[in-house]
Amino acid sequence: MRLTLADWLVVALYFLFNVGVGFYYKRRAGRDTAEYFLSGRNVPWWLAGTSMVATTFAADTPLVVTGLVARNGVAGNWLWWNLLASGMLTVFFYARLWRRSGVMTDIEFTEIRYSGPPAAFLRGFRALYLGLLINCIILGWVNLAMAKILQLVFTISKGEALWIVVGLIVLTSAISTLSGLWGVLVTDLFQFVIKMGMVIVLAVVAVQAVGGIEAMKVKLAAIDQLRGATTGGQGSVLSFVPDIGSPWMPMITFFVYIAVNWWATWYPGAEPGGGGYVAQRMLSAKDEKHSLLATLWFNIAHYALRPWPWILVALTSLILFPNLQDPETGYIRVMIDYLPSSLRGLMVAAFAAAFMSTIATQLNWGASYLVNDFYRRFVRRQGSESHYVLISRVATGLLTVLSAAVAFQIESIGGAWKLLIITGAGTGAVLLLRWYWWRINAWSEVSAMITAFVVSVLLQTVWGLDSDRPVDFAKIVLITVAITTVVWLAVTYLTRPEAESTLDAFYRRTRPSRTGWGPVAARAPDIRPSADGLANLLDWVAGCVLVYGALFGIGKLLLHEVPSGLALLALGAIAGWVIYRDLSRRGWHTVVE
Repeated sequence: MRLTLADWLVVALYFLFNVGVGFYYKRRAGRDTAEYFLSGRNVPWWLAGTSMVATTFAADTPLVVTGLVARNGVAGNWLWWNLLASGMLTVFFYARLWRRSGVMTDIEFTEIRYSGPPAAFLRGFRALYLGLLINCIILGWVNLAMAKILQLVFTISKGEALWIVVGLIVLTSAISTLSGLWGVLVTDLFQFVIKMGMVIVLAVVAVQAVGGIEAMKVKLAAIDQLRGATTGGQGSVLSFVPDIGSPWMPMITFFVYIAVNWWATWYPGAEPGGGGYVAQRMLSAKDEKHSLLATLWFNIAHYALRPWPWILVALTSLILFPNLQDPETGYIRVMIDYLPSSLRGLMVAAFAAAFMSTIATQLNWGASYLVNDFYRRFVRRQGSESHYVLISRVATGLLTVLSAAVAFQIESIGGAWKLLIITGAGTGAVLLLRWYWWRINAWSEVSAMITAFVVSVLLQTVWGLDSDRPVDFAKIVLITVAITTVVWLAVTYLTRPEAESTLDAFYRRTRPSRTGWGPVAARAPDIRPSADGLANLLDWVAGCVLVYGALFGIGKLLLHEVPSGLALLALGAIAGWVIYRDLSRRGWHTVVE
């Protein structure tokens, strides 16, 4: 794809703006680690929530969605749409608790909930495991996608593309190092506007290229017939619901996604109940009300508003570029061949924005673990705030170097990523219950982590189950969850509960529901715990209806199925009214500033 001088000027202005933001927030970020990693805990809900959305909009995301649609139709997106239930749990059951905890990172939570050597080990181990190993794998995954995009856009070799990626990493690191989380948040907002604007433009251009929506539907129906004749059929590519019993979604796999995976499985950066960068944004919010609204906005935008521009381009790529060996590249090929030349500079800037927003968050988030939960906890406990800010910048630089090194070893990352993503099955229940059941202790969490890892690895290496095969994936999850649950429950009852002083302090600090904290609550009669469990449950159901109603309603309208689209949007609006009414009843109508 050839860029004009005007295109290069647009790209240059984009980078200059990001650098300017970095310098603008430099002094503010240098005050202390609370400013550097949490923006002084003064972030409004709309900025924190938009930053979460921007972070999950990486350079690889449109490509992944295109691959899912190419292989399994629109319904292929249920591989991630099913996680909405977990996200809504975080909104209504955990966001306020995280904000009340007052910790700097979700790993620091370990030593306010647990005590003694097991808690210290858990905190230090997770800081290095997540901050270094998992973080570098995530960065490597994103780097691979960006290199693939650059190869196609500029017709260059993989090595040349990787050097450009390294340059982008260094620039992003410099901005993140200067400005801390404030700079990340503000550039995320700017980058999200560019990204969403350009993917919408590309979707309009792509649909026009195939003759409009009605022509697209006719041509996709022909593709359905052809596939049905050669493979036995798996439902319409435009179906929003998986064809249960098809090769890619057998009944057992569908059951696992709908009933088990979303609550039972730990996945890097977003544990059930909130974790990683999601927890960081909740902890940075002005108060617990802003924390809840930030995660609610994130889930609405992430699942309902953002997917359809990607999906439309993916559908048109099936028509414009049939039988691609790598269907994920269909998205980039549509961009190269059909986007007007006057918009190419903006599109390149949009992909750079997608890449940089994810990289900036991973660097800042990873550095927070290394500094707050390892260096400050185990290496130097009495340093000044200026010293810890300096070490934070050094840690960001270290992660930059490591991520750049990973970029050149990226072909070995794919297998490791697949292995790691499945090894968290079974730990989700502990992560959810540790807030609501006093009997959970540090050994519960340690035993769950170890058991889940060992069982899932043995199932894949010794028994030969392959997580890429749908039925095997379901078996791995079900067996791992079952064994892990039995083990951590047994360990919980065979080991001592946490010290009463630790439990009492945690209960007073976070005020969870009295239901699972009876013995502790009896020792703290002056504390008024949360008593809105049923209301939260109703809001959780309404939140899922709101998002799925909006997601499918928008899709139906875009496909010119107006009556069903309006009905689904109306259903979502009713669910939204239920949530608004409940939050207003609690006196939260003044939250939005």
